[in-house]
Amino acid sequence: MSATHTAAFFRAEGVLVSSGVMHAAMFMAGQRAGMRERALRFGQALASVPVFGLLGQNDRTLGNRVAHLCYRDMTEDRVVVLAEEYVEDVLLEKVLDSGVELLRKAKADGHRVVVLSEGIGEIMHRLRERLRYVDDLICNALEYRDGKATGKLREPVIGGYEGGKWLKQYAAEHDLDLSRSFAYGTHGPDLLLLSAVGHPCAVNPDPTLRKAAREADWPVMDYSA
Repeated sequence: MSATHTAAFFRAEGVLVSSGVMHAAMFMAGQRAGMRERALRFGQALASVPVFGLLGQNDRTLGNRVAHLCYRDMTEDRVVVLAEEYVEDVLLEKVLDSGVELLRKAKADGHRVVVLSEGIGEIMHRLRERLRYVDDLICNALEYRDGKATGKLREPVIGGYEGGKWLKQYAAEHDLDLSRSFAYGTHGPDLLLLSAVGHPCAVNPDPTLRKAAREADWPVMDYSA
Protein backbone atom coordinates (compact mmCIF):
# COMPACT_ATOMS: atom_id res chain seq x y z
CA MET A 1 0.00 0.00 0.00
CA SER A 2 1.48 3.38 -1.05
CA ALA A 3 1.98 6.30 1.34
CA THR A 4 -0.83 8.80 1.26
CA HIS A 5 0.35 11.83 3.25
CA THR A 6 2.83 14.60 2.50
CA ALA A 7 5.04 16.87 4.59
CA ALA A 8 7.08 20.04 4.36
CA PHE A 9 10.42 19.94 6.19
CA PHE A 10 12.06 23.19 7.28
CA ARG A 11 15.55 23.78 8.59
CA ALA A 12 15.01 26.42 11.27
CA GLU A 13 18.41 28.11 11.05
CA GLY A 14 18.57 30.22 7.92
CA VAL A 15 15.04 29.45 6.75
CA LEU A 16 12.92 30.53 9.72
CA VAL A 17 15.39 32.49 11.86
CA SER A 18 18.47 34.48 10.86
CA SER A 19 20.57 33.38 13.85
CA GLY A 20 22.06 30.02 14.75
CA VAL A 21 23.26 27.99 17.70
CA MET A 22 26.40 30.05 18.28
CA HIS A 23 24.27 33.16 18.73
CA ALA A 24 22.29 31.38 21.45
CA ALA A 25 25.45 29.98 23.04
CA MET A 26 27.01 33.45 23.28
CA PHE A 27 23.86 34.79 24.94
CA MET A 28 23.72 31.94 27.45
CA ALA A 29 27.43 32.18 28.26
CA GLY A 30 27.08 35.90 28.85
CA GLN A 31 24.40 35.26 31.48
CA ARG A 32 26.38 32.83 33.62
CA ALA A 33 26.40 33.50 37.36
CA GLY A 34 29.64 34.99 38.69
CA MET A 35 32.14 37.11 36.78
CA ARG A 36 34.80 34.39 36.61
CA GLU A 37 32.41 31.73 35.33
CA ARG A 38 30.85 34.19 32.90
CA ALA A 39 34.23 35.19 31.48
CA LEU A 40 35.31 31.54 31.21
CA ARG A 41 32.21 30.33 29.39
CA PHE A 42 31.89 33.43 27.20
CA GLY A 43 35.50 33.03 26.17
CA GLN A 44 34.84 29.37 25.44
CA ALA A 45 31.82 30.26 23.30
CA LEU A 46 33.75 32.98 21.48
CA ALA A 47 36.58 30.58 20.70
CA SER A 48 34.04 28.09 19.35
CA VAL A 49 32.75 30.47 16.68
CA PRO A 50 35.56 29.95 14.12
CA VAL A 51 35.67 26.24 14.93
CA PHE A 52 31.94 25.93 14.27
CA GLY A 53 32.40 27.83 11.02
CA LEU A 54 35.16 25.50 9.85
CA LEU A 55 33.28 22.36 10.83
CA GLY A 56 29.94 23.59 9.52
CA GLN A 57 30.40 22.28 5.99
CA ASN A 58 32.12 18.97 6.63
CA ASP A 59 31.17 17.83 10.13
CA ARG A 60 28.24 19.86 11.40
CA THR A 61 27.50 17.19 14.01
CA LEU A 62 30.88 17.82 15.65
CA GLY A 63 30.37 21.55 15.19
CA ASN A 64 27.17 21.37 17.20
CA ARG A 65 28.89 19.41 19.96
CA VAL A 66 31.52 22.14 20.22
CA ALA A 67 28.93 24.92 20.16
CA HIS A 68 27.11 23.55 23.20
CA LEU A 69 30.13 22.97 25.45
CA CYS A 70 29.57 26.36 27.10
CA TYR A 71 26.39 25.03 28.77
CA ARG A 72 28.46 22.80 31.01
CA ASP A 73 27.52 22.97 34.72
CA MET A 74 24.48 25.20 34.13
CA THR A 75 21.52 24.01 36.17
CA GLU A 76 18.50 22.86 34.22
CA ASP A 77 16.35 25.50 35.92
CA ARG A 78 18.78 28.22 34.87
CA VAL A 79 18.82 27.01 31.26
CA VAL A 80 15.00 27.10 31.19
CA VAL A 81 14.86 30.65 32.55
CA LEU A 82 17.53 31.95 30.19
CA ALA A 83 15.96 30.17 27.22
CA GLU A 84 12.70 32.02 27.83
CA GLU A 85 14.56 35.33 28.07
CA TYR A 86 16.50 34.58 24.89
CA VAL A 87 13.39 33.78 22.89
CA GLU A 88 11.34 36.73 24.12
CA ASP A 89 14.10 39.37 24.13
CA VAL A 90 16.32 38.27 21.25
CA LEU A 91 15.21 35.40 19.03
CA LEU A 92 11.75 36.67 18.10
CA GLU A 93 13.43 39.63 16.43
CA LYS A 94 15.44 37.18 14.32
CA VAL A 95 12.36 35.42 12.91
CA LEU A 96 12.18 35.75 9.12
CA ASP A 97 8.71 36.76 7.94
CA SER A 98 9.18 35.08 4.55
CA GLY A 99 10.02 31.82 6.33
CA VAL A 100 6.88 32.04 8.47
CA GLU A 101 4.87 32.62 5.29
CA LEU A 102 6.33 29.40 3.87
CA LEU A 103 5.17 27.60 7.04
CA ARG A 104 1.69 29.08 6.71
CA LYS A 105 1.39 28.11 3.05
CA ALA A 106 2.60 24.55 3.69
CA LYS A 107 0.01 24.15 6.43
CA ALA A 108 -2.73 25.63 4.25
CA ASP A 109 -1.79 23.21 1.46
CA GLY A 110 -2.39 20.28 3.80
CA HIS A 111 1.21 19.20 4.43
CA ARG A 112 2.48 17.97 7.76
CA VAL A 113 4.83 20.78 8.83
CA VAL A 114 8.10 19.58 10.40
CA VAL A 115 10.85 21.87 11.67
CA LEU A 116 14.39 20.59 12.23
CA SER A 117 16.72 22.68 14.37
CA GLU A 118 20.24 22.55 15.71
CA GLY A 119 19.01 24.53 18.72
CA ILE A 120 18.18 22.96 22.07
CA GLY A 121 14.66 22.05 23.10
CA GLU A 122 14.50 24.63 25.90
CA ILE A 123 14.78 27.35 23.27
CA MET A 124 13.11 25.84 20.24
CA HIS A 125 9.93 24.59 21.92
CA ARG A 126 9.27 28.14 23.12
CA LEU A 127 9.85 29.49 19.65
CA ARG A 128 7.53 26.86 18.22
CA GLU A 129 4.71 28.16 20.40
CA ARG A 130 5.15 31.58 18.83
CA LEU A 131 5.54 30.43 15.23
CA ARG A 132 2.34 28.40 15.00
CA TYR A 133 1.66 26.10 12.00
CA VAL A 134 4.28 23.56 13.22
CA ASP A 135 3.13 19.95 13.64
CA ASP A 136 6.44 18.48 14.75
CA LEU A 137 9.74 19.86 16.02
CA ILE A 138 12.98 17.89 15.89
CA CYS A 139 15.83 19.56 17.76
CA ASN A 140 18.87 18.93 19.92
CA ALA A 141 18.70 18.07 23.60
CA LEU A 142 21.22 18.85 26.30
CA GLU A 143 22.41 16.01 28.52
CA TYR A 144 21.81 16.59 32.24
CA ARG A 145 23.23 14.80 35.25
CA ASP A 146 22.13 15.60 38.79
CA GLY A 147 20.27 18.64 37.50
CA LYS A 148 23.25 20.15 35.67
CA ALA A 149 24.15 20.23 31.99
CA THR A 150 27.21 18.15 31.11
CA GLY A 151 28.02 20.24 28.05
CA LYS A 152 27.13 17.28 25.82
CA LEU A 153 24.22 16.75 23.46
CA ARG A 154 22.06 13.65 23.62
CA GLU A 155 21.94 11.39 20.60
CA PRO A 156 20.99 11.81 17.85
CA VAL A 157 22.64 15.16 17.19
CA ILE A 158 20.61 17.21 14.72
CA GLY A 159 22.33 19.21 12.00
CA GLY A 160 24.67 16.86 10.18
CA TYR A 161 24.43 14.72 7.07
CA GLU A 162 22.24 12.23 8.93
CA GLY A 163 19.18 14.24 7.90
CA GLY A 164 18.49 12.10 4.84
CA LYS A 165 18.56 8.84 6.79
CA TRP A 166 16.39 10.30 9.55
CA LEU A 167 13.91 11.59 6.98
CA LYS A 168 13.26 8.18 5.45
CA GLN A 169 12.60 6.65 8.87
CA TYR A 170 10.29 9.52 9.80
CA ALA A 171 8.43 9.15 6.50
CA ALA A 172 7.85 5.46 7.10
CA GLU A 173 6.51 6.12 10.61
CA HIS A 174 4.08 8.79 9.39
CA ASP A 175 3.01 7.24 6.08
CA LEU A 176 4.56 10.06 4.03
CA ASP A 177 5.03 10.12 0.28
CA LEU A 178 8.41 11.83 -0.01
CA SER A 179 8.08 12.19 -3.78
CA ARG A 180 5.22 14.64 -3.17
CA SER A 181 6.79 16.28 -0.12
CA PHE A 182 8.82 19.50 0.24
CA ALA A 183 12.02 20.45 2.06
CA TYR A 184 13.73 23.78 2.68
CA GLY A 185 17.39 23.91 3.70
CA THR A 186 20.25 26.39 4.03
CA HIS A 187 23.49 24.54 4.72
CA GLY A 188 25.62 22.09 2.79
CA PRO A 189 24.74 19.23 5.17
CA ASP A 190 21.07 19.75 4.20
CA LEU A 191 21.83 18.19 0.81
CA LEU A 192 20.69 14.70 1.78
CA LEU A 193 17.53 16.10 3.35
CA LEU A 194 16.67 18.04 0.20
CA SER A 195 17.55 15.26 -2.22
CA ALA A 196 15.21 12.86 -0.40
CA VAL A 197 12.05 14.76 -1.37
CA GLY A 198 10.35 15.50 -4.66
CA HIS A 199 10.27 19.24 -4.10
CA PRO A 200 13.52 20.58 -2.60
CA CYS A 201 14.30 24.26 -2.19
CA ALA A 202 17.53 25.97 -1.10
CA VAL A 203 16.78 29.02 1.06
CA ASN A 204 19.44 31.66 1.75
CA PRO A 205 21.95 28.90 0.89
CA ASP A 206 25.60 28.83 1.86
CA PRO A 207 28.09 28.46 -1.03
CA THR A 208 28.11 24.66 -0.89
CA LEU A 209 24.34 24.32 -1.08
CA ARG A 210 23.99 27.10 -3.65
CA LYS A 211 26.41 25.35 -5.98
CA ALA A 212 24.68 21.98 -5.49
CA ALA A 213 21.23 23.51 -6.04
CA ARG A 214 22.39 25.14 -9.25
CA GLU A 215 23.83 21.85 -10.53
CA ALA A 216 20.66 19.94 -9.57
CA ASP A 217 18.40 22.67 -10.97
CA TRP A 218 16.64 23.14 -7.63
CA PRO A 219 14.82 26.38 -6.90
CA VAL A 220 16.69 28.91 -4.78
CA MET A 221 15.13 31.56 -2.53
CA ASP A 222 16.97 34.50 -1.01
CA TYR A 223 15.25 36.61 1.60
CA SER A 224 17.76 36.89 4.46
CA ALA A 225 18.32 40.62 4.13
